[in-house]
Amino acid sequence: MFPCSGCGLCCRNISKVQELKDFDLGNGVCKYFNYENNFCLIYETRPDICRVDKMFELQYHKDYTKLEFYKLNADVCNFLQNSYGFDSSYRITII
Repeated sequence: MFPCSGCGLCCRNISKVQELKDFDLGNGVCKYFNYENNFCLIYETRPDICRVDKMFELQYHKDYTKLEFYKLNADVCNFLQNSYGFDSSYRITII
């Protein structure tokens, strides 16, 4: 399972995700994102595009190994965290 650090930045940067256009509040933040606890209000029923492991199974297994796909996702997470000045303890390391 992808080791999400729970920073919530993916939920605050959905404006370029076509599959989530109906979830965008207009500022890139998902309407189901809870700022108080950095958690998704519909986590158990969230769309597949919000599930790293599910998307690997459905689509990306043809193009990447699971390790490669995890590393790509971790790179995006870490880039966002760095851009927002998040503490390095949130960084995701895939070995």
